[in-house]
Amino acid sequence: MVNAIRAHQYGGPEVMKWEAIDVGAPGQGEVRVKNTACGLNFVDVYQRTGLYKQPSLPFVLGNEAAGVVTAVGAGVTELKAGDRIAYVGPVGSYCEERLIPADRLVKVPDGIDDKTAAAMMLKGMTARYLLRQTYKVAQGNVILLHAAAGGVGLIASQWARHLGATVIGTVGSDDKVALAKQHGCHHVINMRTEDWVKKVKEITNGAGCDVAYDSIGKDTYPGSLDCLKPFGLWASFGNASGAITNFDLGILAGKGSLYATRPTLNTYTAKRADLVENANDLFDVVKKGAVKITINQTYALKDAAQAHADLEGRKTTGQTVLTV
Repeated sequence: MVNAIRAHQYGGPEVMKWEAIDVGAPGQGEVRVKNTACGLNFVDVYQRTGLYKQPSLPFVLGNEAAGVVTAVGAGVTELKAGDRIAYVGPVGSYCEERLIPADRLVKVPDGIDDKTAAAMMLKGMTARYLLRQTYKVAQGNVILLHAAAGGVGLIASQWARHLGATVIGTVGSDDKVALAKQHGCHHVINMRTEDWVKKVKEITNGAGCDVAYDSIGKDTYPGSLDCLKPFGLWASFGNASGAITNFDLGILAGKGSLYATRPTLNTYTAKRADLVENANDLFDVVKKGAVKITINQTYALKDAAQAHADLEGRKTTGQTVLTV
């Protein structure tokens, strides 16, 4: 028996329970993994609350972790016991050990420790598809990045600046203004004290941005659209303030023939080759020092409920790790 954080019903952090579970031997195409560190992400909250429903209850929470392979099942050729690995999904990472399909794992290169790997996989690979695929950011682009002091934000702002973009970030406090500037943002707007749409227009001399990366949701719609150039792209990839329920397709025409997309990491890494390419690009910029992964909070896995409460209370910045 090993321990895991499970939820028997949807709800607040109080539904998360530290319980013993059975983990068997790996089957065809599977490996058994001993987790050493797990990442904390807002998608974990969405799944806990039931915004993103799970196939059945109870379920083990969590979407990313790093650790070591302890056993491999039939048909697994790319991995062996003792390999250091990291992964994003399927759901169930908040545990000491688990079974997982081998094709969802990537090997962690030397020079990147387990905590760093666990902290950056979901957020870092999200930043990668947003910046390199959803909108291919290049020298001279101007981007708007909401939640610039959050987990994805701190990675994406560094990476976008490395690519030559001008980065305008929004945050929710003065402390986070400084943090966002330290991590690559050229301009940072405190949304709680400033008219952020007006400020973006001032910064861009009325031209607007090429792309707006929006993980906030309800509170930044439709304002994000007002910050774009004609033909600009609004990439809505999260719902931190609540889901957008009143999207009007016609508003894209009136605001400049805009484009809108609701991308997910699952789609961008569904194929094994795409997963490996994404992860290797992330490992490369981290090893080069172009993107620094800063772990600002650490909790024991058994205290994951407190970590969720702090995340929802906007008491965390950057990356948070749950140690096993």
